[in-house]
Amino acid sequence: MARPREFDTTEVLSKAMNYFWKFGYEGASMQELVNHVGIKAQSLYNTYGGKRDLFFAALKHYVNQSTVVHTLEHTSSGKEAITKVFRELLADLAQSDRTRGCFINNTCVELAPHDSEIADFIEKERIRLERAYYLALTRAKEQGDINERYQDLMALARYLNNAQGGLMVTAKTVTDMTVLEDIAGVTLSIFD
Repeated sequence: MARPREFDTTEVLSKAMNYFWKFGYEGASMQELVNHVGIKAQSLYNTYGGKRDLFFAALKHYVNQSTVVHTLEHTSSGKEAITKVFRELLADLAQSDRTRGCFINNTCVELAPHDSEIADFIEKERIRLERAYYLALTRAKEQGDINERYQDLMALARYLNNAQGGLMVTAKTVTDMTVLEDIAGVTLSIFD
């Protein structure tokens, strides 16, 4: 009979996620992860498998914690939904360690080129985010909030998703919040 787990799996995933987010996959050793999450190595292996399995679970945990899709899909005003996503991102960047960037973007650069399963997961997440932006843009257009020059809402959704990711990449090296605010301001000018 298997022994019951003596740790909170969500807490362990959060700690592993933050560690991988800071150091990347290659920069994290299993011993460092074991020390960081605070459970025995065997318990970690029994629950998550190897380092890659833990990384993938942490990446999925990161995606599941994100509120962007929910905000885009469930805010009645499309303009308000999109504006809220960028304003909350700026607020988070102003208060957090910006050098971490975005866990998805970091993973895309580090692992996606040579790990097809992770690349596929990231691609599905990109499509999911673009769809959420598209739905918000559709509502915004119906509500008369988008400049008429923007006819291709899917192209605009792709642009917004890219702008969101690009803002987090830029934040890794920019110390002046005004730069990030300017980028977000130009991005949101689609509503002018």
